[in-house]
Amino acid sequence: MKTLIIGLVGADKPGLIDSVAQTIYQAEGNWLSSNFAHMAGQFAGFVEVQVPQNAIQSLEEKLAAHPDLQIQINHCDESSQAGRREVAIEVVGNDRKGIVQELSSILNSFDLNIVKFESLCESAPNWGSILFKAKASVEVDEHVDLDELKEALENIANDIVVELIPN
Repeated sequence: MKTLIIGLVGADKPGLIDSVAQTIYQAEGNWLSSNFAHMAGQFAGFVEVQVPQNAIQSLEEKLAAHPDLQIQINHCDESSQAGRREVAIEVVGNDRKGIVQELSSILNSFDLNIVKFESLCESAPNWGSILFKAKASVEVDEHVDLDELKEALENIANDIVVELIPN
């Protein structure tokens, strides 16, 4: 079995996930995990599958011919993450241009691998300004000082609240 990550993007409409799921099933693939979103009328997502080696070419050809989706397939090499742990990070603060770049730069300076990142902006209920919220899961080496990481993230601005949750 070979692990594949399939990226999907296209105009959103009913049946997109079903058509991809059927194609994977017909290739005797095993759907391991997925993450989908609707953004500005577009459908976007990722699927992790395991497929028998002899079915990969056929699966790739069928997915490439999908009439409604742009599809990218990446072949995965299983790698060891010994000595690493996962930490959840939650950030809330006033929105402003460049905040994601500042967050990602700090995470990079601590040599962290971002496993998952979600963000959104919404109206702050009591102030009427725009509030930025982000949730991230990161892989952290054993030597990383989580207190230093939290302090660095909080130093982005005086209105940022950061919570770190080791797993």
